[in-house]
Amino acid sequence: MKIGLYFGTFNPIHVGHLIIANHMAEHSDLDQIWMVVTPHNPHKQKNTLLDDYQRLHLVNLATDDYPKIKPSDIEFKLPQPNYTVNTLAHLNDKFPQHEFCLIMGEDNLNSLHKWKNYEYILQNHAIYVYPRLNSGEIDEQFVNHNKIHRVGAPVIELSSTFIRESIKNKKNIRPLLPEKVWQYVDENNFYRK
Repeated sequence: MKIGLYFGTFNPIHVGHLIIANHMAEHSDLDQIWMVVTPHNPHKQKNTLLDDYQRLHLVNLATDDYPKIKPSDIEFKLPQPNYTVNTLAHLNDKFPQHEFCLIMGEDNLNSLHKWKNYEYILQNHAIYVYPRLNSGEIDEQFVNHNKIHRVGAPVIELSSTFIRESIKNKKNIRPLLPEKVWQYVDENNFYRK
């Protein structure tokens, strides 16, 4: 099976994440999308994150009705901070029958050369890139790379940061979250402080 790994802190998961994941599941050659909940992104401060298992629960709620999209807690069991190259090595060992690919926005492609062992990742894993506004100039080495596949997914300019700030400022963001996610966030008073 060909599996697309969509990494994120998903703090919280929102409709933009689902639109991208579903587009990749339905309009590419990927068989499944795994939403990999990252417990600690090396580029984000940990104290701004909801509890790891709360965020995983939100991803479970969001993806429940999408048979091709699965939540994954694979990084919870790995040393932190998490590096994609280590997660890929672990997944390849654990699931040798699958082919793992990465899903990322164009903005992340611009910083790929800063990732730990990015050359190894590019050599061994395809990368599916969705468009982002203002992603800047793509590094020349990635422009026509045979492992990088651009997917004409919808451009979604919605961030979890915007959602958290809106909740804190008592704004109605209900349309921006999957219904079950909104209910859980609202019931638990998440992001209000």
